[in-house]
Amino acid sequence: MAVAAILIAGSAISPYFLTSRNISSIVLTIAVLSVVAVGQFLVIVTAGIDLSVGATTALTTVMTAVLLRDGLPVAAVIGTSIAVSSAVGLVNGLLVVYGRITPFIATLGMTSVVQGIAFLVQNGTLVPINNKDFVAIFAGTIGPFRSEVIIFVVVALAAAALMRWSIFGRRLYALGGNPQAARLSGLPVNRDIITAYLLSGLLAGLAGLMLAAQLHEGNSLLGSDLALNSIAAAVVGGASLFGGTSTPLAAVFGGLLIGTISNILDLISMPVQGQLLIKGALILVAVYFTSGAGLSIRQRIRGIFKNRRKRAGPAQHSDPVTVKSHDELQPVKR
Repeated sequence: MAVAAILIAGSAISPYFLTSRNISSIVLTIAVLSVVAVGQFLVIVTAGIDLSVGATTALTTVMTAVLLRDGLPVAAVIGTSIAVSSAVGLVNGLLVVYGRITPFIATLGMTSVVQGIAFLVQNGTLVPINNKDFVAIFAGTIGPFRSEVIIFVVVALAAAALMRWSIFGRRLYALGGNPQAARLSGLPVNRDIITAYLLSGLLAGLAGLMLAAQLHEGNSLLGSDLALNSIAAAVVGGASLFGGTSTPLAAVFGGLLIGTISNILDLISMPVQGQLLIKGALILVAVYFTSGAGLSIRQRIRGIFKNRRKRAGPAQHSDPVTVKSHDELQPVKR
């Protein structure tokens, strides 16, 4: 409903909103954001947070561009970039589990480290990407569909299946819902937390490959807003920062909402400061209704609708009552 309302508002605000070119731009932007948001969701569901996804995405674009420039095969470049981004996620998980550092501080520190590495690899100049095979894989077309759209749909559906039907997904929900009970139940809590951060880094690297192919360059400044936007997408999609709630598909819808709002703000030429203000307010409202005092309000509203359905149910399906006369109720003499 929120996405539909935003689409209607966008079409009313700008005549260029519903043009095919603008819709294509929104979809391609959302594709990158949604891949990162799914990884962010896997961390948030454990009551964690990953602030390093933007820096990891930027590092992936730079490494990809440099390795392609040096003549490495495309498969080797993809494998190396994904391995490095996964290693960043692995280090985040190890810092949280064995370093006993809070996720916010651990991933914030890793953000600076990864950004520094990206600056060193880039060495001061933008690195162009001219490899057509690489671009065709991550920013080409397969039939009538763009590669980015296919990738993000596959990632979203795979994550949804993982969380819905796999034992690992159910363990993540249990861990986020009550970590102490999960430990006492004998669940591999430490391993699952590390795996969630590793998957977040892997998906941030995949988003970096997509972004590098779209822009035909590697840049250490790319993806600077992905951390905030991915958190916003997951939270707006219903994920609680206390963990244990929502689904990856909801995070994708949250990404659609965030991406569409950003596009509308760009169309009306709103300054970056105003956009940050609106995104921050959106996150606060979403957190209020999923994790804060607004949770009781949401539950109360949901209870009202449930009670109305219960009261309306018997009246709609009840059989007509036949009232018998006094003579009909007399006992039969034998």
